[in-house]
Amino acid sequence: MNSFAALGADPLVSFPLTTEQDVFLLRRSGKSAAEALGVEKQDQIRLATALSELGRDLLGSDGLTVAFGVARRPLPLLLVGIDWTEDRVLGGEAVQAASRLVAVHYTPSEHAVTIEQPLTSGGRTAEAIAQVREAVLAHTQAGVPDDPRAQTSDLIAALVESRAQREELRRLNDELEETNRGVVALYSELSEELEETNRGVVALYAELEEKSRLLREASEAKTRFWANVSHELRTPVNSVVGLARLLLEFDGDGRLDEEQRRQIGLISASGATLLALVDELLDVAKAESGRLEPHWAPVDLRAALGQLRGTLRGYESPGAAELIVAESGLSIVSDEVMLIRVLRNLLSNALKFTPSGTVRLDVAADRADGRDQVVFTVSDTGIGIPEEEQQQIFEEFYQVRGLHQRGRSGTGLGLPYARRLTELLGGALELTSEPGSGTVVTVTLPADGRPAPVVPSSPVVPSAPGEPAAPDEPAAPTVAVLVTVDDDDAFRASIRPLLARVAGRVVEVSEGGRASDTVRRERPDAVLLDLHLPDLDGYAVLAELAADPALAALPVVVLTSTPTGELDRDRLTHARAVLDKAALNLPELAAALSGAGAAGPANREEGSA
Repeated sequence: MNSFAALGADPLVSFPLTTEQDVFLLRRSGKSAAEALGVEKQDQIRLATALSELGRDLLGSDGLTVAFGVARRPLPLLLVGIDWTEDRVLGGEAVQAASRLVAVHYTPSEHAVTIEQPLTSGGRTAEAIAQVREAVLAHTQAGVPDDPRAQTSDLIAALVESRAQREELRRLNDELEETNRGVVALYSELSEELEETNRGVVALYAELEEKSRLLREASEAKTRFWANVSHELRTPVNSVVGLARLLLEFDGDGRLDEEQRRQIGLISASGATLLALVDELLDVAKAESGRLEPHWAPVDLRAALGQLRGTLRGYESPGAAELIVAESGLSIVSDEVMLIRVLRNLLSNALKFTPSGTVRLDVAADRADGRDQVVFTVSDTGIGIPEEEQQQIFEEFYQVRGLHQRGRSGTGLGLPYARRLTELLGGALELTSEPGSGTVVTVTLPADGRPAPVVPSSPVVPSAPGEPAAPDEPAAPTVAVLVTVDDDDAFRASIRPLLARVAGRVVEVSEGGRASDTVRRERPDAVLLDLHLPDLDGYAVLAELAADPALAALPVVVLTSTPTGELDRDRLTHARAVLDKAALNLPELAAALSGAGAAGPANREEGSA
């Protein structure tokens, strides 16, 4: 048939349709062909019914012929084509009824109609096609009496199958409804559990917020406590250090014997150590609260390491380890005070745990990630640290037990403090150690840094607490009249001999509220001013003096035990210099007062005391 060729199908069987018996034959042949090709039962009946409707409508047409074939397509099809020769149009009702059951291709201008039935992937096997041919040929030999009976049987079977499908559908609907009820119940249960969990999370979050607030308050209270206590501790310690230094400096007539001088030296060294410890405790608390900030500036490593070498000589004793601090001409931008404290802690710790041998500090340049670095390496031949405790030693107040504590005092803050300062300086601290073979600590810092803020009023850089001041040099009185404002009786007593060498007359004031009136009355050449005063602090006194046109040009030198990083620099612009009480010495004081004697009298009213 021409239509089969157009569809790429292989014809299998064809026969004419001339009588009613042929229509029954067409129905049976279509059902059997579909069954042989694996078509489902319902689709078999639909195909048979559609062929019956079309065949009955076309019955009586000239040349009416039907043919069965299988299409050669990627998806196999059973094709049934009906052709006729006379100019007759297929009835619209028949086409519509058949189209509701199967795919029907019909063009009124053509004398042919084609019905398509999709097959499974195995529907084109040679065995299946042979069965189709045999089934159709078998039906062409059947008689008419069998056809109505077969048609009735098909209808009954279709009804039975349909009823079974309805029952199966009803059962599936019942199961689906039961499942839906279970899902709804599960969803409700999960929703309740989720709601309960959310309430618990909200309560836990509120509890965590409260605990976080309490921890913040405790941390702030601890920082305030250390800030207040550190000042109260610094004041008497500064007096001890200052008085001990004065005893040694002014023993010109040799009234002290060697043992007395040694004991006074021990007092001074112990006081300096205590002062450094107070500073470290305060810095640890400030670092935890995020308030400790470096003050960047170029560091002269040669001078800084030389000063460090001199400071640590006091840790050496006969028979102990030899201290070797290498010289270095490298350049680095850092916080000098923090850097020296890091190295001093590491070296003093190494000396403490190295009974004999050597303790070395080496400095080298390095480059990593495109950035220049300076590497400080502290190595010793001491007792070493067990591997299982090499991380714990960086916990605050932790101390290794056993040999490490025999006859060696300490607070357990040295290494944690050194690591915190190193991190603040943008570097890293690493430690390797082996018991009996010594320890190596490496501090790696960036060589460059941001510019340091400059305080024009502080040309004299105070020494770090605990480090030796420059040796005093004899000097003639620098000023005629000097007013010192400080509430610490012990400190005033400790510096009187020093002030007697730079001033012809010294007037002492113990309260900040009386400072301005005393200065106006005495018209001194210069003022020494403490910042921490019980009534009116030194910042306010400095502001009063700067606001008075008659006193604005008066040189003011601030003497304080406050760490450099805690000073309010914006409020110190009127001060000529800021000196550290713990490291106060004659050359520094004389340099700070230099020129004050010439400026002072010009501002003094004639006849003033």
